[in-house]
Amino acid sequence: MDQQAAPPFSAEDFRARAARQQPFDPADQYGDYRFNPGHPRLTLRDEPLRDAAVLIPVVDHGKEATLLLTKRAETLRNHTGQVAFPGGRIDPGDVSPEAAALREASEEVGLEAGFVDVVGRMPDYVSGSGYRIAPILSVVKPGFHLTLNPAEVDAAFEVPLSFLLDPANHRRDSRFWQDLEWFFYEMPYDGNRIWGVTAGIIRTLYERLYA
Repeated sequence: MDQQAAPPFSAEDFRARAARQQPFDPADQYGDYRFNPGHPRLTLRDEPLRDAAVLIPVVDHGKEATLLLTKRAETLRNHTGQVAFPGGRIDPGDVSPEAAALREASEEVGLEAGFVDVVGRMPDYVSGSGYRIAPILSVVKPGFHLTLNPAEVDAAFEVPLSFLLDPANHRRDSRFWQDLEWFFYEMPYDGNRIWGVTAGIIRTLYERLYA
């Protein structure tokens, strides 16, 4: 298919946009601080950032692609029950952030690397919880079968790319955290609350590739 003629919000259109993405300096950091400029939790941090990677898995369903997301297990100590991308910390044995994201996707939901085509990467996303996250852009071929790791994931589901990348569905909200107001995006969908870092990465994806 001609990339210029690819339907909006299809996997082919996403792939073309990822290829046309403007170059970025690896030293540039996107993330929560862009939504909370000057916030003490980000500007006064003493501890070094922890490196992590997440897979942005766009599933190829022809004209209407979806984004595969997970719901973290209720038994986890941190970010219990929150909607997330497959991903986690970069281990010493991981040769790259891409390798870490693929490994985590396999461990968490059983998504085999053979179904995943890595098509790019966005600037690192710095979270208020102290992580420097590498978002790895990918297109996933249909036909895969997921096997959820119950110790990490309670559910996996797909959301239309056209919904997530429509700015009309991006709500700004805030809450008080450790006596300080914290701003974030949220994108409720079909009973799932997509918010925080996950929504922030989706918002960044929109700003860099679709705005």
